[in-house]
Amino acid sequence: MPDPDTGAEQARAGTGTNAGADAPRPASPARTPVRTQLVVAVILGLVGFGAITQIRSHEVDSSYSGLREQDLIDVLEGLAGTTQRTQAQIDELIRTRADLRDATTRRRAALEQARGEADDLAVLTGTVPVTGPGIRLTITAGEQPVSVRAMLDTVQELRTSGAEAISINGEVRVVAQTAFAEGPGPDGTDGLVVDGTALASPYVVDVIGAPSTLEGALDFALGPRMQLEGEGATLTVEQLESLDIDTVRRLPDTEYAQPDS
Repeated sequence: MPDPDTGAEQARAGTGTNAGADAPRPASPARTPVRTQLVVAVILGLVGFGAITQIRSHEVDSSYSGLREQDLIDVLEGLAGTTQRTQAQIDELIRTRADLRDATTRRRAALEQARGEADDLAVLTGTVPVTGPGIRLTITAGEQPVSVRAMLDTVQELRTSGAEAISINGEVRVVAQTAFAEGPGPDGTDGLVVDGTALASPYVVDVIGAPSTLEGALDFALGPRMQLEGEGATLTVEQLESLDIDTVRRLPDTEYAQPDS
């Protein structure tokens, strides 16, 4: 039989072994200071953030915190007045800008119109070369010379039909002040003198304008063609898509008048 004392000792020994394995272990002494330091750091950070926020809030509000209610009302009214004055200045600048734009537009339009009128006047007065569509009219005298009346009527009908530029024999630019007279031509035979220049048949008249309209101005009853052919002259007309007139007139020098600025 086993010894009771021996069994009791073994039982006590086993119980002691199991109890030692299952019992909770005490916390490591090294972990406790780390956790404490972390908590302290977080608390200090929160305290510092709160202090900084309080200081900034005090700095922002310190300029108005000591003012009375009436003082604050006066400040607000002053800000409102400043806003109104600023808006009035903005509105005035906008109106000034619009006026300047309108004035610039008007000046530009007036300048363009003046340039266009100057170009038109230069063409009509014959002071510049021109090019464009038109007709070439060739008048060849018969047994008798072409009369001043027949040539003048022809030019007048062409101008009435929209002729913008006319030259004869590439020597004379015909304008409103052009003078026609009978006289000896360059070869001594009977001819025409146009603005002091002696011209002889055949007379080549270059005309810039609408070709069909200009040609129609010659062929109506009792018109230039019938009048010239009645004097024994022959008349040919050629329509041209482009015609150059290089002959120009020199304007006389003025003695008293001066251009206005």
